[in-house]
Amino acid sequence: MRNPFYTRGEPFIWATGASLALVLAMTFLLIWVVLRNGLGVFWPATLELVELRDGSVLLGERVREDDSRPGRHRIQYKIGNRDLYGLDFRWIDTADIAAVRKPTEAVTVERQEYGNFYGFLRDLRLADIPAPAAELPIWQRLQRALAVVRKRQESIDKLARTIAAINTETEQIDNRIARLRYRGIAETDARLQRLRKQRQEAQSRFEAAVEELNAKSTALAANVAVFADAAGTEKIIPLPEVVRILQPNQMAFADKLRYYGARVWELLTDEPRESNTEGGLFPAIFGTVMLVFLMSILSFPLGVIAGIYLREYAREGLAVRLVRIAVNNLAGIPSIVYGIFGLGFFVYGIGSTIDQLFFPERLPTPTFGTGGILWASLTLGLLTVPVVIVATEEALGAIPSGVREGSLALGATKFQTLYKLLVPMASPGIMTGFILAMARAAGEVAPLMITGVVKLAPALPVDGTFPYLHLDRKFMHLGFHIYDIGFQSPNVEAAMPMVYVTTLLLLAIVVAMCSIAIVLRNHMKRKYALGSV
Repeated sequence: MRNPFYTRGEPFIWATGASLALVLAMTFLLIWVVLRNGLGVFWPATLELVELRDGSVLLGERVREDDSRPGRHRIQYKIGNRDLYGLDFRWIDTADIAAVRKPTEAVTVERQEYGNFYGFLRDLRLADIPAPAAELPIWQRLQRALAVVRKRQESIDKLARTIAAINTETEQIDNRIARLRYRGIAETDARLQRLRKQRQEAQSRFEAAVEELNAKSTALAANVAVFADAAGTEKIIPLPEVVRILQPNQMAFADKLRYYGARVWELLTDEPRESNTEGGLFPAIFGTVMLVFLMSILSFPLGVIAGIYLREYAREGLAVRLVRIAVNNLAGIPSIVYGIFGLGFFVYGIGSTIDQLFFPERLPTPTFGTGGILWASLTLGLLTVPVVIVATEEALGAIPSGVREGSLALGATKFQTLYKLLVPMASPGIMTGFILAMARAAGEVAPLMITGVVKLAPALPVDGTFPYLHLDRKFMHLGFHIYDIGFQSPNVEAAMPMVYVTTLLLLAIVVAMCSIAIVLRNHMKRKYALGSV
């Protein structure tokens, strides 16, 4: 007599449960690691002044500790001051430490370049801005001077945007001139003369604006603050180079919370700086969301229509079976292969043809014949279409045949049965495939590297310049940003916190988009399930 434990299939049930538990444990472990390393990056850390037994001193943030070697305990400090020391971190054996203090006057200076500076404020030298009252403490005088500098910096930034707009205007005039010359218009033509005059006026405005920008920037940079590191070495930092300055050892919890919120806001709304290792990630966030949106518009309808045709209209035979085998195999092809196809077919094929037909005057400089967000979206669309096709077929195949037969028996046509009954009832399953496709596309990097993604995009694909939507432009992506700063940065260890922050942000975006799709799927599931009862 056989053991009922095996006849009931209990081993398979336990194996399935164990597999599910393992997958959930690995998922939660991944999320925990990202959260643990990403959430605390922007929290202001305490500065420690470490005196060593050899008489040297250092000032920095305690990063981590190491007990891997028996009898040896080490502490890693982030010492910053990259322009002085040439490195950002230093390991110290606890046996070499004579004393550790937390001086309240120690400052952390976030700079436009060279990372953070850790030290002490010594002097304030102002050139062309009103000097605060001399009786005020130097810290308050610095804060007031920084407020004036930031206000003037806003006018400089506005002037820089004006220069960028003039550049765009000049480029458009050059394109119109090139178009007229390509058509064989004589150089004496009134249209060419008018355009050349407009270009000269734009060039004059550009030169005047650049001269004004340089003058204002030079004058503002003459306002400096003098700092000293732990060893007393002085460092002069122009005030426009200061992004933020704080005394973390004096900050209350509320102050730290406000600082944390300001850093998160900067991350979501500002542009990157310091080789993408500091600053914000707005261009990458915008590029990621827009890429997934365009991919969805291009791939979802195509995948659904193809799945409907294969399930409802195509006659079963050798050709249909081969198509299904091909679709299933396409879902398993490495993504880099799709990138190579997108480069050859979309960029060099369709893009070059578009340039020859519509932008011949700009050649050999390509317009669509180079990487851009349109070609990257189409490439990812092809990558995810097989998932949508299979999901659509499976969802339609799960509907009982009696539904089709009853509808046809009542006089409905096949098309009416399809769009009034079958597609609504299959929509939850179709949305499941779409969610899987969207999640995969959001994290793909390899195909994007050769179809349009860049380290730093000079402009967004959407702006206020006609035609407002620029599908030929290159773009930034969170996944590529992780690869770039994690493996291509000149200082990988210093960039690692931003790697975790970007990973956390990418996960949050994917979860948010998938959650919206899941809510829609569940709504459709309840609606059509109740309607079919």
